Amino acid sequence: MSPEARTSPSRTQAAPRATAGRPDALPPLRFGYGTNGLADLRLDDALALLADLGYDGVGLTLDHMHLDPLAPGLATRTRRVAHRMDELGLGVTVETGARYVLDPRRKHGPSLLDPDPADRARRVDLLIRAVQVAADLGAHAVHCFSGVLPAGTDADTAWKRLAEALAPVLDAAARAGVPLAVEPEPGHLLGTLADFHHLRRTLGEPEPLGLTLDIGHCQCLEPLPPADCVRDAAPWLRHVQIEDMRRGVHEHLPFGDGEIDFPPVLEALAATGYQGLTVVELPRHSHAGPHFAAQSLPFLRHAEQTAATAPPAPAPAPQQTAPPHGAPSTTPEGSSTP
Repeated sequence: MSPEARTSPSRTQAAPRATAGRPDALPPLRFGYGTNGLADLRLDDALALLADLGYDGVGLTLDHMHLDPLAPGLATRTRRVAHRMDELGLGVTVETGARYVLDPRRKHGPSLLDPDPADRARRVDLLIRAVQVAADLGAHAVHCFSGVLPAGTDADTAWKRLAEALAPVLDAAARAGVPLAVEPEPGHLLGTLADFHHLRRTLGEPEPLGLTLDIGHCQCLEPLPPADCVRDAAPWLRHVQIEDMRRGVHEHLPFGDGEIDFPPVLEALAATGYQGLTVVELPRHSHAGPHFAAQSLPFLRHAEQTAATAPPAPAPAPQQTAPPHGAPSTTPEGSSTP
C-alpha cells in the first residue's frame, strides 16, 4: 500500500462490505497495537495514545513496565487497568512475550521446555497469572509460545515437556473462560502451523486451546501464502498479530517495508468471521512507537477497504518451499538469539 493511503484514522466502524461475488456485510476487523512496541511509554499514556489514534484495542504484554505480573498487588493494579480500558473503549488480548520478565539474563527464559522442572514451573506460573489477568480484564485470549529447543534435548522429550507444562494452564483457561492462543514462533519447537496441529492432537484437542496467527510469520516460513494460512487456521483462530515481513527473514517490519500483499490477507481474515483483535506487532520499534502506531492504523484500514472494493483475485500460487525449520531465527529478530 502506498503512503498516500494513510488518511486520518477514525474510531467509527467501516461501512459493511457488499461487493459483487463476495459475501455481503462482512464486519470490519478490530485492530490493536502491541504494548511491546510502546515500551518507552507509561501504560496509561500508551492506552490513551491508542484510543486517540482510533485503535479498537491493545495487545498488552505483561512486563515490568506494563502491568508487571510479578510485582505485589497484581489484582488491584489489574482492576485499575480494566477500568481505564473501559473508559477508553479498548478491547484487549494478554500477551506473554516479554523478553526478560522471568530471567534478566535469558531472553524468553525460562521456557516451557527447560530441563529444570522448577524453571518450567516458573513459566507455567506466569501463564496462569496471565490467564487470571486476562479474565479480570475481559480479554478475548491469552497468547503464549513454546520456547526454543534446549541444547541437548531431543524433540520427543521437548514435546512431552510442552504438553505436560500446558496442561495446568489449559485447566486454568477453561475455568476462566479465556482461550489460550499458542503462537507458532520461528526458531521455536512449535514453529509452524503444522506444529500447532501436532500439539493439538497430542493434547487431545482441548477446547481452550487456540491459535495465535502472526501474519508476518506466515510470509516468513509457511509454505502457503498468508491469506491461505488465514483460511486454513480459521477454526482455531483466537488471536492475530500483524506486521510486514520478508520471505525467510524473521524481522518484524513496518507496513510497506516487507513483501506482504495485505488486502487479500485482511479479506480472508474478515471472511472467517474472526472478531478478536488483530494486533500490530513491532517490538523492535519502540524507540518510535507513537510514530509507527499513528502510521499503522490508516494503512490497515486502507488495505481493508481495498479488499472490500477490489474484484475477487484468482487463487495465488503456493510460495517457494519453506526455509529449513527454525532458520529464520538466526536473524537479530529471532527468539533464539541473544
